[in-house]
Amino acid sequence: MPERVAASGTVHWIGAGLSTGSGLAALCEAAGRVRLWHRTQQRAAEALDRLGLTGRAEPRRYTLDVLTAELAPGDVVVSMLPAPEHAPLLRACVGRRAHFACSSYVSDAVLEQVPAALDAGVVVLTEAGLDPGIDHLFAHDLVGRARAAIGDGTPASYRFTSYCGGVPAVPNDFRYRFSWAPLGVLNALRTPARYIEDGVETTAGRPWEATRKHLVDGETFEVYPNRDSVPFVEQYGLPAAWQARTFVRGTLRLGGWRRAWEAVFDELRAGDDARIAALARELAAAHPTTDADRDRVVLAVSLAVHARDGGSWSGGHLLDLVGDEEESAMARCVSRPLALGVRHVLDGSLPPGLNRAAETQERSRQWLDELARDGVAFTLRVDDGPDGA
Repeated sequence: MPERVAASGTVHWIGAGLSTGSGLAALCEAAGRVRLWHRTQQRAAEALDRLGLTGRAEPRRYTLDVLTAELAPGDVVVSMLPAPEHAPLLRACVGRRAHFACSSYVSDAVLEQVPAALDAGVVVLTEAGLDPGIDHLFAHDLVGRARAAIGDGTPASYRFTSYCGGVPAVPNDFRYRFSWAPLGVLNALRTPARYIEDGVETTAGRPWEATRKHLVDGETFEVYPNRDSVPFVEQYGLPAAWQARTFVRGTLRLGGWRRAWEAVFDELRAGDDARIAALARELAAAHPTTDADRDRVVLAVSLAVHARDGGSWSGGHLLDLVGDEEESAMARCVSRPLALGVRHVLDGSLPPGLNRAAETQERSRQWLDELARDGVAFTLRVDDGPDGA
């Protein structure tokens, strides 16, 4: 493996939108130097003031050319930009031998640059936020526990579900609170979802039409599949001897969400890109978020395994956080794990090349312990034995 570029101690955090929170403050404590890059230097300074970080990080006006000129080998670039902007930014990082981190899924454009990053000794940390991110940590931990209990070579069937959502802490008529860009929310609903149901790969062309009720800790939510779940069977290390009866990663909403959004779905069925972009602006205006609003993040991941010899195992992780006057729950749950990953870039414990959060049970437990100490609380339930699943 190529030699990893030693971290310089300088972190460039790019973007200060809804998901930038106390993770940036954590990096101000861990890094030797932090720069916050935003649309203008004034906007960056205002964001630092809002986060209580004035004087602890340097405000900068972001353009790719200006950032690239300031990058030094071993710097860490944290991208909070929209996903399509990650690839050009990563290309600049590889050219300057700077490490790269984001909370987004790995795109094909990013994946194409991983070999060059590996050759340059550059860490590419991805999927290190909430979903994707903490959900991966929960999944790897549960799969590791189940493998220890059942055995990799034991024929078995299993049901795995992972549902995550940002919702209003106090339910409203719309049954939703925008915690990220409305256009992104709408486009996610326009993207077909592939998952496993009743042992068969299934595709929902309109994911919301696969909405069903889902009970979490005694509360009824509505959930639907999101994106392509199937590749995560391999990514999570589920044994080949186990057959998936259910495997779905999806989105969680408050009960009554599908009915409240029926008019939106009508638009999604008929609208073109221009109309959907206009609809996103209309929804943002009709459902603004105020400083008095409080959001809630719910992430529920569960795994139940039934072996043919009669043994069984089941367990689940639940994260249920409400935002406060200092920080939204979404900002905490995205920025804290991302900052944790960047700290592991700084301390040299992440290898060069592609990293998706933590990708083993051992590393996942380490990250979960650190997140719990950082104020991202969650619970674990485990049931063993013939009646446990």
